[in-house]
Amino acid sequence: MNDKPRSSVVLLALALVFCALALAFGLRVWGKPRILPPNPLVDVQFITPNTIRTSYVQMIRLKADLSDFDCYGCHEKNKPPTLRFDTNQNLIVPQEHSDVVMNHGRHGRNNNCFNCHNEKNLLLLQTRDGRELKLEECPPLCGSCHGPTYRDWEVGAHGRVSGYWDKTAGEVRKAICVDCHNPHSPRIPTRKPAPAPNPLRPAGRQVTHED
Repeated sequence: MNDKPRSSVVLLALALVFCALALAFGLRVWGKPRILPPNPLVDVQFITPNTIRTSYVQMIRLKADLSDFDCYGCHEKNKPPTLRFDTNQNLIVPQEHSDVVMNHGRHGRNNNCFNCHNEKNLLLLQTRDGRELKLEECPPLCGSCHGPTYRDWEVGAHGRVSGYWDKTAGEVRKAICVDCHNPHSPRIPTRKPAPAPNPLRPAGRQVTHED
């Protein structure tokens, strides 16, 4: 018979305790919470899905101006351009192509335009075994010299693959060699590394029980 009044007392006591705790938290009896420094925004270069350069193939996809790739806007058809070399047999890049830096390979033997470009049709590439390829079909050309890297690219271990793994949901898009490498100077420049994970605490601060 006395259980009901006793339960009422216990419930009233618990209600008073919770109200007191709520009031204490509201008045910040135990001090104010530490304000963490804001996390700096990550540079977009580390999160963008774009490749580090825009290739001819990407320009086609973007419907960009391709007039710079119209070789026969200046060159005469069916007449291979004359290449000039200095006394050290280094290619002299014409003024019209001053933006081209020939630095493909450390040995200095790959400084001939016609190692890759078809001298009879400047709109085509040519492999070492004589195959003709369009400019957007460069991977087999690169693979004719860089076989192991080309095989890694074919299976997705080299380069960038985007899109859908489930091909029924959408296309799988593989970046080709020139999407990342400048064909005339393919070594990718050194880049700043991505930032480390933010620890949410100021550097050098010791962790305490208050944390």
